[in-house]
Amino acid sequence: MPRKALQTLSEPMYYVLLALTKERYGAEIMNAVKEISGSRVTIGPGTLYTMLDKFAQNGLIRRTDATLGTKRYIITENGKAALREEYERLSRLSNDGREIMEGLR
Repeated sequence: MPRKALQTLSEPMYYVLLALTKERYGAEIMNAVKEISGSRVTIGPGTLYTMLDKFAQNGLIRRTDATLGTKRYIITENGKAALREEYERLSRLSNDGREIMEGLR
């Protein structure tokens, strides 16, 4: 069976969707990703705009009205569902390994 597009998100993709729970433009998105991840994840403009195009094509985000030539984006309901699914998947992974990892201490 073919894999559904964006079925699982990479770490940068996950953080970009988290950042887009508020309307933002490119530099704001990059700064939010860095802040939310505690500086662990940084995204350059080329990677970001490629990701934004892919998200928009798959209906996970939408572009809002440009202000003074600035492209702004926000997550859609489909994007929120994908973000929620990824959060739950990551939580399951963590929970599945908790007992084993605690036994390794």
